[in-house]
Amino acid sequence: MEFQVPDVPLLKIFSFLDAFSLLQASQVNRVNAIHDLLWDPNLCLKKWSFCNFSQCLGSLTWKQFFLKQRKQEYRMALAKPEDFTFREARILGPMAYLSGNDHTVGGQEKSVICTVSSKHVLCTWDVQEGTMIWSSPVQQSSIMHLATLPQMHLAFTVDLEGTVKVWNCQDEDALATLAMPRDLLSLSIDVVVVLWFQVGNSEGDIYTLTVPELRGVSKVNAFKYSVDLLHCSPDRKWIFASGTHQNILPMVCVCLLKPSEGNSPLCLSIPFSSCCRACWAPRKTSRVTVMYRRGSFKKTGFTTFDLMAKRTGGRTDIQAHQVATFLLPVHMESPIWMGVGDGNMIVFESGPYLFLFTISGHLLQRFEDHQRTISNLWVDSVHILTTSMDDSLHLYMWEDEGRYPYLKSCCHLEHIGRRSRPPTEQGAWYET
Repeated sequence: MEFQVPDVPLLKIFSFLDAFSLLQASQVNRVNAIHDLLWDPNLCLKKWSFCNFSQCLGSLTWKQFFLKQRKQEYRMALAKPEDFTFREARILGPMAYLSGNDHTVGGQEKSVICTVSSKHVLCTWDVQEGTMIWSSPVQQSSIMHLATLPQMHLAFTVDLEGTVKVWNCQDEDALATLAMPRDLLSLSIDVVVVLWFQVGNSEGDIYTLTVPELRGVSKVNAFKYSVDLLHCSPDRKWIFASGTHQNILPMVCVCLLKPSEGNSPLCLSIPFSSCCRACWAPRKTSRVTVMYRRGSFKKTGFTTFDLMAKRTGGRTDIQAHQVATFLLPVHMESPIWMGVGDGNMIVFESGPYLFLFTISGHLLQRFEDHQRTISNLWVDSVHILTTSMDDSLHLYMWEDEGRYPYLKSCCHLEHIGRRSRPPTEQGAWYET
């Protein structure tokens, strides 16, 4: 290969390697000479899709960024409870992440979260200090939904009257306000070349709006019941929408984000009712896993679909191929939360336990790190966080490179301030 394979086909051959294999191959002199050309940004974009690359990348090459992130993950995996600081504040409403350490407040890098108070006020908090740094004027109606767009440091609210507002969390007034014709029951945000924003209402309509102007782009009637679930795929190509009514079939739309002039987005109903949760695979961007409950005993099951837009002649059709499905044992307590790994694994809670299954129903791992019922589960392509009814928090991390176990238990944090106030009157977070 050293003498017979030119650089162009060599680049093509090595483009199929994952990041770790590419690092190993780069130890060979010939490969190392063209290593920067081999480094595909998608290797980082898929693994750390939650990062604000416009600010995190800076002057780093994609290879340097990858190595930097891996070092941070390694330190996180070895973290101990004493490496974390505890902050507590009075929070009674929804809470959402707004920005990480790439955001500057008063010349200093700050991690910021966004919350809603019972007094109809939107607030932002300095995570490190545990102090409020901004608040909106008192709103006329209760804020029911909160979502954030960390890439632009924007927050979105929907109140009880169905009014949508965009906030930069710095100025007193909202950047834009839009009164929707009916109550909004779900909220989803995404970023494409132009910024779009999705909302769903009680009549089964899905609206696509520009950000931050909230100008209407499209409207699709998905079904006659409310839109309770609304998720955009990691590659911003697909939209999954569903209601929790037992007669509703989930719907997948393509090109909803950038509809052609005068054309309605393409949509397909997935033949699976009683959906209660759904997750897109972060690394297989056309794969969605659905959690459902059926029957008089409300048996819980999971089904995974691969989606494809196929063009025949002048017509484009959406196809959904069922990849795998399974039911949980009857004796297992039905989960409320779920997440997915690389597209072949499903993680969910059941009582105080955390389970990792394959999409075909093979049990891989069971964790017993909480004493009481797990109350929340947060999953991305790197981390898994669980919190329980006793306000403890546990950190797990996905294991890459095909090593067993698939999930690594890293750190358990107890709520040290629990006794200071009743649980309903406090909120807390940890920072490392």
